[in-house]
Amino acid sequence: MAGLLGRKWPAPVARPMWPFYVSGLVVLYGVNSVANAMSTSDEFKNDPRNPAVKNQAPNH
Repeated sequence: MAGLLGRKWPAPVARPMWPFYVSGLVVLYGVNSVANAMSTSDEFKNDPRNPAVKNQAPNH
């Protein structure tokens, strides 16, 4: 397998990439927070496609 992939170089990967991992988690948390806030807003809280509304009877 080592001959197929070539020589293994001792290059650090995780240590120089940690700011990108942290910023990715911050962005995902922010997008999730905004999406949750938008789904509970007055405009969308009665939308039947809203996943936050569970087993709501249809309004006739």
